[in-house]
Amino acid sequence: MPGLTAPSDYSQDPPRHPSLLINAKQPFNAEPPRSALVASYVTPSDFFYKRNHGPIPIVQDINRYSVFLSGLVECPKQLFMKDIWKLPKYNVTATLQCAGNRRTAMSKTKVVKGVGWDVSAIGNAIWGGAKLSDVLELVGIPKLTSVTQFGGRHVEFVSVDKCKEENGGPYKASVPLSQATNPEADVLLAYEMNGEPLSRDHGYPLRVVVPGVIGARSVKWLEDINIIAEECQGFFMQKDYKMFPPSVNWDNINWLTRRPQMDFPVQCVICSLEDVSTIKPGKVKISGYAASGGGRGIERVDVSVDGGKTWMEASRFQKSGVPYLSEHSSSDKWAWVLFEVTADILHSTEVVAKAVDSAANVQPEKVEDIWNLRGILNTSWHRVKVRASHSNL
Repeated sequence: MPGLTAPSDYSQDPPRHPSLLINAKQPFNAEPPRSALVASYVTPSDFFYKRNHGPIPIVQDINRYSVFLSGLVECPKQLFMKDIWKLPKYNVTATLQCAGNRRTAMSKTKVVKGVGWDVSAIGNAIWGGAKLSDVLELVGIPKLTSVTQFGGRHVEFVSVDKCKEENGGPYKASVPLSQATNPEADVLLAYEMNGEPLSRDHGYPLRVVVPGVIGARSVKWLEDINIIAEECQGFFMQKDYKMFPPSVNWDNINWLTRRPQMDFPVQCVICSLEDVSTIKPGKVKISGYAASGGGRGIERVDVSVDGGKTWMEASRFQKSGVPYLSEHSSSDKWAWVLFEVTADILHSTEVVAKAVDSAANVQPEKVEDIWNLRGILNTSWHRVKVRASHSNL
């Protein structure tokens, strides 16, 4: 593409923060220490997880960069950044989470395939850009449209990013047209992250942000937008990121039996303690994040310091000084909440956290019950071991 190219090797990848925990070097996949996530409600770009499938694309000329919008529409259009900048700008605070977050813990039950994420393949940012519903009006598709006059029902996003899973072709994904044309769904063509231009790792110069949906659908380094009749047939829509039962293995899998995963389920993680922590007996602050997909708020976070026998409710918050109310207009509906509670821990024990969303969905107790061969959507109760010690060592 003029103005934006995908390199053939990793020699021109950008520098990254040294504290990131690297899960794969080429392509670069890394997450921050869990403690960094609860340091602020909005995750700095440097500490936002990096999920890549190939070398990071390079912008050579921002003025020549464009996105081609075509397919089952009356008037295809080439959009330059100046065209997108002219549209009303919206800031949407939204949490993105890789479907493989907490995969490493699922692998302890039985080995799964995929990047070995711990608990930090998630982040919360303020995304700035144009609403996709406004962009689609430029090619004659009105807001709140489910099907175009030519039979288009899905919006496919194609990246300049090339990946081996597509046999060297581009990364791509799609969302239903009804979601793309709904202004309330807040699907963005984003060019800013936390008030700054997107970094290269996060999709500069233009990416899609689909709030409330697994990160795999928020395509970076956008090249084409296609209006299509059926959902995207790309690898990551049809041969990956689908939820199978524990009985399915690589010998009996039939990808056609499951729909592509979209919304992510309710999730919470303790970030103030590692998987195994040594503490001084006494009062201990337990904090972390909780999030649910589809715009559902967090109704409750329960914390146990006796392995799940008894529970206490943690406080929940988003913005400092503003009380958090699930699904209230003052709250960010697409964003996580941070939680904290102080408990007396006098002996070695297991600390557990679970969240309940506004639809009363609760996390499953055991990872074994939701084990799946790709290791996605591990939303089981989060457990950490705590060893109480009076030693100063």
